[in-house]
Amino acid sequence: MTKSNKGAVLITGTSSGLGRATALELSKQGYRVFAGVRTEKDAESLKQSACGDLTPIIMDITKAEQIKSALEFVSMATDDEGLFALINNAVAVVHGPLECVPIDDVKWLFEVNLTGYIAVTQAFLPLLRKAKGRMINISAVGGRIATPFFGHLSACKFALESLTDCWRMELRSSGIEVLSILAGSFNTEVHEKVEASYQRTLANMSPEAKAIYGKNQRTHKELTVEGNRNGMPCEKVVDTILEALEAHKPKRQYFVTPSTWGTRLIFLYKRLVPHQYFYEKFYESLRKDMGWD
Repeated sequence: MTKSNKGAVLITGTSSGLGRATALELSKQGYRVFAGVRTEKDAESLKQSACGDLTPIIMDITKAEQIKSALEFVSMATDDEGLFALINNAVAVVHGPLECVPIDDVKWLFEVNLTGYIAVTQAFLPLLRKAKGRMINISAVGGRIATPFFGHLSACKFALESLTDCWRMELRSSGIEVLSILAGSFNTEVHEKVEASYQRTLANMSPEAKAIYGKNQRTHKELTVEGNRNGMPCEKVVDTILEALEAHKPKRQYFVTPSTWGTRLIFLYKRLVPHQYFYEKFYESLRKDMGWD
């Protein structure tokens, strides 16, 4: 293993996808990475793939006892150094019409994507204060603009953006930088999870609901498959996370989309025109592009 010289970083949700890619790259770049995973199998896989200082930690962020155990381990391992960065990345996916997704699935989604972020942050803030480190929340452009059938995830990300703003103000006196990464569609297996979630929702729909929403099933499948095939490379998001870690004065928000300025213009347009007008035009554009009814 290479010797770490850039500080200690804790990343949640590193079993697969963006979290795994980030953990491996940061350890390669000289960071001391503590990688949160849910199973021993995932931990072993990460260790086998790492070429730097990487320590997997069993940490399901919905389980208080696992967060506490992870905190004790990282505290002992970092000693007076503290934690240079906390990257809140773990994500759960629930997909389908707001009317039809089971409430238990909705509760689980918010527990992972929102409550879990708060729980981990509360636990590790003392270590961030030691190092005057930075917190990076992995958000999404869906946290600024809501889209049909992704309403639950958008709600989580909208809330995460609000929390990030509040953390930024509340932790300013502690010298902790707080920022978010707002990514568009990028190429990981998360799209397979989106499609699987939609199929579960569809299977549990009543005949009346299927008559309303089921007709768009083919379009949804094409959308998720195309999203996986044509999305940005995952490495582009990893590079942005690395940029946010190493910037002397990091930005408050990093947009990772095919056209950053195009994204900013859409957000500005949303702020300037009447709310109803924006969403009427936005949804009409989606209907035309996606072939929705």
